[in-house]
Amino acid sequence: MNKTGTINKTGFGFLRLPEDKEAGALRWDAIDQMVDAYLAAGGIWFDTCYTYMDGLSEEAIRRCVVNRKGHNQYKLIEKLPGYLCHSYEDCARYFQEEQKRCGTDFFDVFMLHWLNQENYEIAEQYDEFRFLREIKEAGLAERIGFSYHDSADLLDTILQRHPEIDVVLLQINYADWESAGIESRKCYETVIKHGKSVFVMEPVKGGTLAELPPKSEELLRSIHPDWSAVDWALRFVQSLPGVELVLSGMNRMEQIEQNLTPFNALEAKEIDALAAVSMELHSGTSIPCTGCRYCVDYCPENIAIPDYFRLYNELQKWPEEDWKIRPVYKQFTAHNAKPTACIACKSCETHCPQHIKISDYIRKVEETFRCDH
Repeated sequence: MNKTGTINKTGFGFLRLPEDKEAGALRWDAIDQMVDAYLAAGGIWFDTCYTYMDGLSEEAIRRCVVNRKGHNQYKLIEKLPGYLCHSYEDCARYFQEEQKRCGTDFFDVFMLHWLNQENYEIAEQYDEFRFLREIKEAGLAERIGFSYHDSADLLDTILQRHPEIDVVLLQINYADWESAGIESRKCYETVIKHGKSVFVMEPVKGGTLAELPPKSEELLRSIHPDWSAVDWALRFVQSLPGVELVLSGMNRMEQIEQNLTPFNALEAKEIDALAAVSMELHSGTSIPCTGCRYCVDYCPENIAIPDYFRLYNELQKWPEEDWKIRPVYKQFTAHNAKPTACIACKSCETHCPQHIKISDYIRKVEETFRCDH
């Protein structure tokens, strides 16, 4: 709570930090300024993970938060890459490396990263939930949990088997609320049923809810002319009862000001308006990719799948800009593996949080842009 009757539950996700691409490094001064502004606005939560930005995210936590602030000023979320473990002992090895990278012995919340059916089986095989319990008992983490991308039924099973869990990090946004693939609402209701705290990721769906179709934008502005599309997306998830924290990957100072502004919870008419927007979005998006890039990590041909899907979606939405989009595609294929390199192994599909039939869509991409090969 920031002011009487208002809320703001924004956490600072260290996933998309400002970079100096020419120098191939993070812009440390810019990150320091954003951290200071976030704390000054009342924020306290910082989120990182072993795999974010190839380890630079954790380095940024150490340099820009831990080394500059007392732990009484912030709370820290870290995640164990349990899917990389090949033994119970690996849990401790990764945990100790994360402590070193972040420059701290203690995490306010420590999670297993990215549980789905496959990764959950790995977690059970190597007793990773026991590791969570042990670090909590040892005073190395105040609370324990996991981030999740799969069905509500599996989530219910996990929480029944592991009542020791305190927190679940879910992908929730108004576009995915009734999704048959993501099951945002069903997963949210499952966590609430088990009495656990809900943390939210992807509240703006990887940035895809930051810019809306004209009809949807007109509808929302008719209700609140001064609200941006991002305002609407953040207000939706933060208005849900039981949501403790909403993580936002921020890389510009203006995002700090925008995302940390206190507001009132949404009313029924406002939620109805977002439901209408969601219907339009689902009718207009060809491939519902959020650009998380998990598929690329597991592609044996290293195909930049989200980049191709982004170009395909843009071409489908704005065919009149064909002359702009096709040259970008041609240039991209000159320096990256082409869609034709796909061997249809479907490893990408088993690791896709959105449950997209990637191998089918990648063929559509190739067919659509074939004239430029």
